Amino acid sequence: MSKVYTTFEQIESDLKRFKLERDIAWEELKLVKNEYKDELKPLNWITSALKFTSKYGIMLILKRIFFRK
Repeated sequence: MSKVYTTFEQIESDLKRFKLERDIAWEELKLVKNEYKDELKPLNWITSALKFTSKYGIMLILKRIFFRK
């Protein structure tokens, strides 16, 4: 439903509010972009890979200890 304006002040007020909302959304987008950019750095990949391999390695060691033939 469209809003009916009776004065230019109402129009200007809504335009200012919409501009502020757009600016806030733009800043949030930039923040999300920077977070993803940080997560995609190779150092983070290496750290994640090391964590995974250490967990997997510990599981293999425990499996060999407890399930020896």
